[in-house]
Amino acid sequence: MPRTRSLLAATFGVALGGLLMAAPVAAQSPLQIAIVPPLQIVPEDEAVKGLRLALYGKNTEMTGLDYGLVHHTTGKFTGLQLGLVGLNEGGTEGVQWNLVTINEGVLVGVQLGLINTTTSGEGMQWGGFNHSTDFRGLQVALVNYAETLDGLQVGLINIIREGGFLPVFPFFNFSFD
Repeated sequence: MPRTRSLLAATFGVALGGLLMAAPVAAQSPLQIAIVPPLQIVPEDEAVKGLRLALYGKNTEMTGLDYGLVHHTTGKFTGLQLGLVGLNEGGTEGVQWNLVTINEGVLVGVQLGLINTTTSGEGMQWGGFNHSTDFRGLQVALVNYAETLDGLQVGLINIIREGGFLPVFPFFNFSFD
């Protein structure tokens, strides 16, 4: 029995050591609490994988639940974002539910808010004003705008600059390539 415990402890130690050695070079933390940068637990140049609670929080990457007033990610965001303003510079995979959502990369998922904008995306935008340069999916808002769209717009004013049913059309517009 003691030999089994020793063998188990040694195996656990080797496995733990292997996990620590295989840890990514970039630092990341499971919890971020932020007032404004630099008044935050995790520095701006590190990633958060877990929970970020912030009045204004800024990190390189964020994976998990992002809850607070203003969220700023200079890299990729993955997860659920809830707040007043969400700014993701490196793209989004998941759900952004903010009053104002700005995604400067590729969106794969859903944006919900008064103002939603993404460079390009695939999924759904639902709000007061939706904007995308290149979008695949569904836009639902009072005003929808897309440079190019492979999908459907539903709203009061629907604008597709290139390839739409019509460039501007009330109630709905579409383009399927």
